[in-house]
Amino acid sequence: MIDNNILVKGNKEGINIVININKFKDFEEMLEALVKRLSVGKMFYKGCNLKIITDLKNINEKQSIKLKQVLFEKFLIKDCIFQDSNEKPSKIFSGIYEGRTKFLRKTIRGGQVVNYPGNIVIIGDVNAGSEIYVGGNIIVFGTLRGYAHAGFGGNSKAIVAAISLEPEMLQIADLVTRSPDNMKPQYPEVAKVRGNIIIVEPYLPNKFI
Repeated sequence: MIDNNILVKGNKEGINIVININKFKDFEEMLEALVKRLSVGKMFYKGCNLKIITDLKNINEKQSIKLKQVLFEKFLIKDCIFQDSNEKPSKIFSGIYEGRTKFLRKTIRGGQVVNYPGNIVIIGDVNAGSEIYVGGNIIVFGTLRGYAHAGFGGNSKAIVAAISLEPEMLQIADLVTRSPDNMKPQYPEVAKVRGNIIIVEPYLPNKFI
């Protein structure tokens, strides 16, 4: 179960981690919960810029240094900055159309891992055994197999669309589903969250969301 006291959101600058530190007994308990939270999809954070948003009066300089060291060592992040939660936060990636989009004109082969905080558009196939983690939407102009996680960090408005949607596993925000066995799509499809489940339906230009 996702700890609601630690929220992970992607935006065009990187990843925002919002921590309600007042809900934890002490710094060590918070740090343990943070490591556990980020360990889900660990490779997503490699090379990313992280912003820790929390009540900074409850973290001293020694603790902030320790927090940075843990994030650098365990998750191989690129940079980490702190922002006081009492300041006006920057806009987070929470919708379907907003945010930066990255285009990949290639086939994603088995064993490859793709991480991006915004939207991903892949012009090519996504082979079985590959992994894709994005904060926004996944659009594939080809066949999508492998593991696809859109809305990483809790964006349940994200979608996954492909010419041929055949993922080994598909996840949007915290919801997970698998493709039916031996069911090859006959038309482009879009996966999205409706209620508490992931639904898959034909792509219709006039009814995309």
